[in-house]
Amino acid sequence: MNNSVIMPFEVEKEYFVDPVEVKKKPVYDFFKRTFDIVASVFAMIVLAIPMLIVGIVVKCTSKGPVIFKQERLGLNGKKIVVYKYRTMYIDAEKDGAQWSKGDVDERITPFGLKLRCTRVDELPQLWNILKGDLSIVGPRPERECFYEEFEKYVHGFSERLKVKPGLTGLAQVNGGYTLKPEEKIVYDVEYIKNRSFLNDIKIIFRTVSVVFSHDGAK
Repeated sequence: MNNSVIMPFEVEKEYFVDPVEVKKKPVYDFFKRTFDIVASVFAMIVLAIPMLIVGIVVKCTSKGPVIFKQERLGLNGKKIVVYKYRTMYIDAEKDGAQWSKGDVDERITPFGLKLRCTRVDELPQLWNILKGDLSIVGPRPERECFYEEFEKYVHGFSERLKVKPGLTGLAQVNGGYTLKPEEKIVYDVEYIKNRSFLNDIKIIFRTVSVVFSHDGAK
């Protein structure tokens, strides 16, 4: 696989992100982790049959594995393996890693596009949540190569690594994948500064709305 990174947008100027102070919130952290465990187990039980059906369709509609595994950066830059239903053809990155271009991205399979529009492709990450690699709410995890690329003009983009990444987040419900890195980091910093159980619940409810409207999906 080519190790180069292909960006679909022009870099217009440099941005600077101030260091973010992550205040200790032991009570919040305890309830957040408890909620993550209970919710992920419950969801995997309830969605077991639908997830099995999705896996069968993925296998029958394109060549390649059902589950796509990718290394990303988690809390404090720790490398984690994130699981998703495979939505792209197996040679999708033969020319190098690249930011997804949405519904015009020819690397995405027809069924994969449906999965992405509904965010169903991310359901296997319930296992990541149970393991503790992800939380239900937090900045979305990115690949190390993208962090290196973004830091070239969004200085301080890695500040988002100061909290555990999530299945959904404030940036995801305010544009999601349509946001550029310099826009995404604004929401991520806002989330980090205002972390609370109430805000997490609000983001979860807004995520449900986004799933049905398909806003910001790709």
